[in-house]
Amino acid sequence: MSAITTSAVDTPVRRSMERTWDDLAMVVLAAVTLVAGLTFRDYGLGWDDYTHAEYAELLLRMYGSGFKDVGALSFANLYMYGGGFDMAAALLHKVVPLELFETRRLLGAVVGVIGLAVTWRLARRVGGPLAGLATLLLLALCPTFYGHMFMNPKDAPFAVSMVILILGLVRLAEEYPQPSPRTILIVGFGAGLAIGCRVLGGLAVVYAMVGFVPLLIEEFRTQGAREAARRFGHVVYALLPGLVFGYLLMGLVWPWSIMEPGHPFQALTYFSHFFEKPWKEMFDGALVSVPDMPWSYLPTLFALQLPEVLLALLFAGIVGTFMSLSRGDVPARRKTILLMLTMAATLPLVIAMVKRPALYNGIRHFVFVIPPMAVLAGVAFGLGMTWLKENRRSWQPAALAAFAFGLLLPLSEMIRLHPYEYTHFNHIAGTVRAADNFFMLDYWGLALKQASDGLREELVERQEAAPSGRKWKVAVCGPQRPAQVALGPDFTIGWDSNAADFAMTLGEFYCKGLTAPVIVEIKRDDVVFARVYDIRGRSISSLLSIPAP
Repeated sequence: MSAITTSAVDTPVRRSMERTWDDLAMVVLAAVTLVAGLTFRDYGLGWDDYTHAEYAELLLRMYGSGFKDVGALSFANLYMYGGGFDMAAALLHKVVPLELFETRRLLGAVVGVIGLAVTWRLARRVGGPLAGLATLLLLALCPTFYGHMFMNPKDAPFAVSMVILILGLVRLAEEYPQPSPRTILIVGFGAGLAIGCRVLGGLAVVYAMVGFVPLLIEEFRTQGAREAARRFGHVVYALLPGLVFGYLLMGLVWPWSIMEPGHPFQALTYFSHFFEKPWKEMFDGALVSVPDMPWSYLPTLFALQLPEVLLALLFAGIVGTFMSLSRGDVPARRKTILLMLTMAATLPLVIAMVKRPALYNGIRHFVFVIPPMAVLAGVAFGLGMTWLKENRRSWQPAALAAFAFGLLLPLSEMIRLHPYEYTHFNHIAGTVRAADNFFMLDYWGLALKQASDGLREELVERQEAAPSGRKWKVAVCGPQRPAQVALGPDFTIGWDSNAADFAMTLGEFYCKGLTAPVIVEIKRDDVVFARVYDIRGRSISSLLSIPAP
């Protein structure tokens, strides 16, 4: 058991229960791995997939040419992000018998499962085996996290990198002032990967600076100022090899970042201002320009998209953290660890609420706060069950049943929404059925894959062939390159609906509902995610809808 977990007597029964929780956690990880391995091909391409694949090829070409071909260092704005995931997917594609975009989905599943495993280990260190199992279940059954891990090439790998770094910081607090070589390596590895994914990984410095305050205060109180300063200096010195390793790793996955010392700060400045032409998205039933989203954007979406059981336990975990800070019987190390986790789960949201940057695509840019949220929630559950065991043992079955029911709600929604788990809205929001009129759902355009598959199958069933001398023409309202990949070489796509045979549209507000025969309809929970219309012989001026302001 970790030094920061409860100090109950170690009995054979206790050890047996701990092994049971760990065994169940391994079963959960195995089950998620199996399901992900069987279903990763179901997830379509999003708006960014094709561009990220191009970025990967440019990066590999740069390394292969000995840095003579440096096109990757000025490609779109992706050079300001790391390309570790993209390069890994491109290299994996060379050795596995899968199409490139299937390979990307497979690697996304692998990275996601790694994230689940690391989050489990983190929660286990903080709260013990039961907390670890609860955290694993809460994260695996969080539709937003699970759905994004397959198809989000930036935010999901960043979330996993950040939780690795947080694990390193927690170990550092446990071992202070004598961090082990493994802890130093984990801190460096996590920092290099996190900042190498997104420069926002530098927020971990703030987590550590604020989080370590209780421990440093205790050090100065018990060791004296001089000895406390010496011990702190020793820790900084011991971390240097890990940080150097992290810097080199950051340079490997994000080469632009080390071309000049100031490049990471340039990226931070660039992303602190909106860098694209503004557009409008649906939020709370109104069309809002993305630079003008209200401060309530993120808290509203987190409250409506995270599972109810995770929200309730997260609230308990945050309250418990702040209560522990004023208690003299709570060790300083535990205060530091809980405070770091709470900072990791909440500080990015608070900053966004105060600074009000451009916000869009739901909470995808903030997926990285969900693992620490799950850890706080899992630890709260573990502590709650321990308290019930000692004070209200007869209530334990009811608490366990409520927790299980809370997990079944998102599980049932994930099954119904598959493969669009990331569009999930909880029962507070009325599920996607009620949220459809108020918020964006399939903003990535994943449903075009199933719509494309349905169109091809329908044409085969009808035994229809393309007009002589040309391919089928499809007008698309949504991401066009993913639609072309999904449709294959027998189709050409574009915006021109007048010259098209079929129209393929997403179910989002900006795609017009057409008065034409519907030959394919992709629905989940009575919500239309995509349609394919037969528009042959019809005059359709545009697929875009221009709603009233």
